[in-house]
Amino acid sequence: MKQQFKLNVVPRADTGRSASRRLRKANQVPAILYGKHTKPESLAVDVPEFTRLVKAIAGSASLVELHRKDKGDLALSFLKEIQRDPITDRYLHVDLQEVKADEKMEVRVRVVSIGEAFGVKTQGGMLEMPNPFLRIRCLPKDLPSFIEVDVSEMRNGDTIHVGSLKPIAGVEFRDDPNLPVFSCIEPEAEEVVATPAAGAAPVAGAAAPAAGATPAAGAPAPAAGAAPAKAGAAPAKGAAAPAKAAAPAKK
Repeated sequence: MKQQFKLNVVPRADTGRSASRRLRKANQVPAILYGKHTKPESLAVDVPEFTRLVKAIAGSASLVELHRKDKGDLALSFLKEIQRDPITDRYLHVDLQEVKADEKMEVRVRVVSIGEAFGVKTQGGMLEMPNPFLRIRCLPKDLPSFIEVDVSEMRNGDTIHVGSLKPIAGVEFRDDPNLPVFSCIEPEAEEVVATPAAGAAPVAGAAAPAAGATPAAGAPAPAAGAAPAKAGAAPAKGAAAPAKAAAPAKK
């Protein structure tokens, strides 16, 4: 039998939102124990003790022995679900699943990587884990704390599926064999936009700069106040009129 943790629980007769709020104010967490052969049982656990348990388990799939002061050993179970407040992060509710030593159970177990992928280390790739939990079926004694997957040989473009995982003694994978577990992918190439160098000549066929646009660096600036001349335009007001052609002298 693998390592087991202990948790003291007390029965609770009152259920519902109001009763749950009163429990939380008393620094307790409402819980329910589900059994395959028994009816669900409403329980309560102390927040400090439950907090220590969660830290000790540290995300692993672990068995928990439940103890009641009036009954002693209550059941062997595992943490099925923990509900927490998204703002305060305090515990709101705990679901416990009863298991029997001689009966197989189905549980979700966290996946962890072993080693550094070749594609990440030498090819600049990235390791993705699209499914961090996998469903397994086993006896309580065969329950693995984690599902360890060696990714050291993965190159860019490689994917490890459930069907290619290393077998674990006494454990049956329940997910689709084609479900991806790890993928080593190439990073997306960044689009580079070329910027013309200062003073570079415009490309043939390029559009002329808009009126009022700032001239390019190195281009001669127009005279102050000068306006572009138009063919056949009248002289500006106050400007000297052009001289008339001189008449030929009389002989």
